[in-house]
Amino acid sequence: MFTGLIEEMGTVRRLSVTSKGADLVVKASKVLGGIEIGDSVAVSGPCLTVTAFDRESFTVFAMPETLKKSTLGTLAAGHKVNLERAMTLGGRLGGHLVSGHIDAVVTLRERKPQGEAILLYFDASEKLLRYVVPKGSIALDGVSLTVIDLDKGGFSVGLIPHTSGETTLGYKEVGESVNLEVDLIGKYVEKMLEPRLVNSGGNKETLTISLLQEKGYL
Repeated sequence: MFTGLIEEMGTVRRLSVTSKGADLVVKASKVLGGIEIGDSVAVSGPCLTVTAFDRESFTVFAMPETLKKSTLGTLAAGHKVNLERAMTLGGRLGGHLVSGHIDAVVTLRERKPQGEAILLYFDASEKLLRYVVPKGSIALDGVSLTVIDLDKGGFSVGLIPHTSGETTLGYKEVGESVNLEVDLIGKYVEKMLEPRLVNSGGNKETLTISLLQEKGYL
């Protein structure tokens, strides 16, 4: 698990893609501290396993499914990526719980300055937006952010100067894609309530009343 608080931006040294997957070599410094083979590192969102490392870089492997569901396959030497090591128990959870499992790739629709901050507007499908709520948490390229608002075609987030300067999101241009991970808790809640919703005939009001009665509030 991760927090969505990026430790540093690394630089891609090499991406070698085959039919079996891809080896990604990333130059880094901070995340190399204490690194071991088998460790998990989030690379611009996706959780990947370290297969080799030296004093200046580490190598991770991405299977075909990961390349299909994320932007990793588009990386090339010189590209910047957001890096975060797996969280440790007992540390501060400054962001939110991020699994490193990408739900979809979304496109930046608009950038708009707001004082010292930058508002980013992303296009997203209705299927994804069901898990996105105003003031809720979302991870974009591995960065934990708060959703500002929703519209029919997507959602918006804001970047403070620190996030703009310390992550790749600050350099994204309109039309570019990012890896999206919705809040994991929302998907679990939906899964648990799904049988009840079916039994209520799909009526959310009936489901709400049933839950209130079960808890003794009605």
